[in-house]
Amino acid sequence: MALTDDLATLIAEAAVAARRLHRKLVLPAADIDDLRQDLLIDLICRLPGFDSRRGSIGAFANIVLRNQSSRIAIQHHRQRRAQGGTVLSLDAPIAGGTEPLGCLLAEADGLAAWHGQNLSAAEDADLRHDLARVLGDLPEDARTLCAALGTCAIAEIVGRTGTSRSALYRHIAQLRLDLAMRGFGAPWDGSRAA
Repeated sequence: MALTDDLATLIAEAAVAARRLHRKLVLPAADIDDLRQDLLIDLICRLPGFDSRRGSIGAFANIVLRNQSSRIAIQHHRQRRAQGGTVLSLDAPIAGGTEPLGCLLAEADGLAAWHGQNLSAAEDADLRHDLARVLGDLPEDARTLCAALGTCAIAEIVGRTGTSRSALYRHIAQLRLDLAMRGFGAPWDGSRAA
């Protein structure tokens, strides 16, 4: 009977911790079950570390759940910061309304902008076409440098090619000029890497 009581205690503690974390993170209602399951799984995985001589199963569960809740909250806040703030669900209704946000917005009204895109599909296609044209006009070594800069860090390119950093930065400066001459590029303000 004690095993059933202990299991009930673990489930109840995980449910309370999930509700607390749900309120703290201001998440949609659908996320509470996922939080409870994540917390409960972590708690069960840590059960071998429980020592009944040091305290009750409830106290152990409370400490483990509090620590895991902190880790989940930190990860959640990092994701929000990386996405530029609060995440809006397209399924959530607008404040005071009943219709979901996804039904109220269309691509022509700027739905792409809600996801960090500042171009419409047509503008994006034009931009890709222009970029392909400009890259096709560049010499082979400049195209190779563009491809490398799109996938590798500067240190990796230096290590792979054996070129010095200063020479690589000179090539990047020349590439910027070549792109600017072809009408493709933004002024260099020192805040962005190539």
